[in-house]
Amino acid sequence: SMDMDSASSVVLQALTQATSQDTAVLKPAEEQLRQWETQPGFYSVLLRIFNNHMLDVNVRWLAVLYFKNGIDRYWRRVAPHALSEEEKTLLRAGLITNFNEPVNQIATQIAVLIAKVARLDCPRQWPELIPILLESVKGQDGLQQHRALLTFYHVTKTLASKRLAQDRRLFQDLASGIYSFACSLWSHHTDCFLQQIYARDEAAALGSLERTLLSLKGRQVGSDSPCREKLEKTIILFTKVLLDFLEQHPCACIPLIHRSLEFAVSYVFTPAGEGVTFERFIVQCMNLIKMIVKNDAYKPAKNIDDSKPESLEADKIKMAFFTYSTLTEIGRRLVSHYFLLTEEELTMWEEDPESFAVEETGGDSWKYSLRPCTEVLFLDIFHNYSQTLTPVLLDMVQNLQVYNAVGLAAYELFDNVDFDQWFKNQLLGELQVSHHRY
Repeated sequence: SMDMDSASSVVLQALTQATSQDTAVLKPAEEQLRQWETQPGFYSVLLRIFNNHMLDVNVRWLAVLYFKNGIDRYWRRVAPHALSEEEKTLLRAGLITNFNEPVNQIATQIAVLIAKVARLDCPRQWPELIPILLESVKGQDGLQQHRALLTFYHVTKTLASKRLAQDRRLFQDLASGIYSFACSLWSHHTDCFLQQIYARDEAAALGSLERTLLSLKGRQVGSDSPCREKLEKTIILFTKVLLDFLEQHPCACIPLIHRSLEFAVSYVFTPAGEGVTFERFIVQCMNLIKMIVKNDAYKPAKNIDDSKPESLEADKIKMAFFTYSTLTEIGRRLVSHYFLLTEEELTMWEEDPESFAVEETGGDSWKYSLRPCTEVLFLDIFHNYSQTLTPVLLDMVQNLQVYNAVGLAAYELFDNVDFDQWFKNQLLGELQVSHHRY
């Protein structure tokens, strides 16, 4: 067996050749690396190579990939050619000695491979992983903090996906220990971000936002700003947390009903949202309103005396919020603003009306796409508040061509509209009009 230095230079040479564009150089190098995959010490050499920031990025990238494949194939004790426990101990320690990888893509790959090892070894063989990550996240060094957070994110995501009861218990113990820390971290980075935005320090703001995103996972930002995309991602993540929480723990969310409705309705149905909202956010807000309106936990039982006190409380909060004027505004905006077909949709509809109709109503599309989402929300609100909304919609029918809304609500409107008369007196005439916006 060679010493570490000469082994490193041989492996380094093979990796360098394996990044070549010339197949005559590339193929033999790949074959050589494949033979080394089962050699003791090979992964220690790879670790040493990808941790050396002076080397060529492509070579380091390849070293990480070979290491990752090795974890998949040889890390488990029962695997043929399994790595020795001694080498694994050294590798685990080497993976978390310093979180200072300068290249983003390589940092992400290293975080992923640490998570792969964690899935197999944490916490039994690797009890120090989480404490070291938390320690590094608390550090003052910006890069180190970011890389540790990135790793922390991948590790928790991986551990959370394990399904065995024993693993889930272990993860719950772990999670309860880090939850409040993650929250305070998130809060800290969000505050930093907001301060930096106010100070117009965009580069620093981007860094804080990146960390905010990771620890979770404002002022208006120009649409061309590099912050914009990250900010939108962060906002979607926040709303997703709220939606997931509402779905899993509706009763715990009762104190949040009023504020959630106020928030969502103001951005989606009042001028407050103009110029700041974006489509995925509108969809999330509408889903939030829909979930609160539809939630069975928030509805009293048919016989009021059988109702849980929480349901009565939630119902009271909803009643207080959905006043006549709020409902009217929501109904009008849905119909006059969100139901208008875009030019693109009009073209799709003209070219293929049948598949347009099918595409619009497919499965879960309301969770992600704006049009199905507005239609589902309209239906749910109309169904729950038909007494208030029927006259509003009928009034709009007299003044506007709101056929989509009427079509959706036809069942609820059945007793209030003489459809035959309406068809003869109004629709037939309008069917003759050929204007392009008609």
